[in-house]
Amino acid sequence: MLKLGQALANACMNFAVSKCVIYLQGELGAGKTTLTRGFLRALGFAQSVKSPSYTIVEPYVVNNLQVYHFDLYRLSHPEELMYIGARDYFSERAICLIEWPEHGNGFIPEADIICSLFMDEYSSKKRLVTVVDNSIIGGSIAQNIMEVW
Repeated sequence: MLKLGQALANACMNFAVSKCVIYLQGELGAGKTTLTRGFLRALGFAQSVKSPSYTIVEPYVVNNLQVYHFDLYRLSHPEELMYIGARDYFSERAICLIEWPEHGNGFIPEADIICSLFMDEYSSKKRLVTVVDNSIIGGSIAQNIMEVW
């Protein structure tokens, strides 16, 4: 997951992406936060990266790039995002990595990239991953990831 996060970040840097929405789908423990950690490390962020399970969003500024890491798992209703000002986060020039995006249906923008992570039934250390592009910029990023992955 760290390497996939790194590949995503490198693809974003290769295309000078400063506004992008990346959905991170998968069950608990699938590696969504680890992927985000790899993404931020590749950008040069050296501090701790934790899941924003209780804060819902964790902001990062790395090399003049704004990154928001969302974890929507604990939302009771998608409209709760209105109360934290989520629309402001998404209107900025920022890269948004969103765990549990289905919990924000109707209140978060469409994804440029959808990363689905699945636990391997035969090994707890392996993951099965699909990366799907959902926009023009997402297509460029996904193609770049597949070339290096």
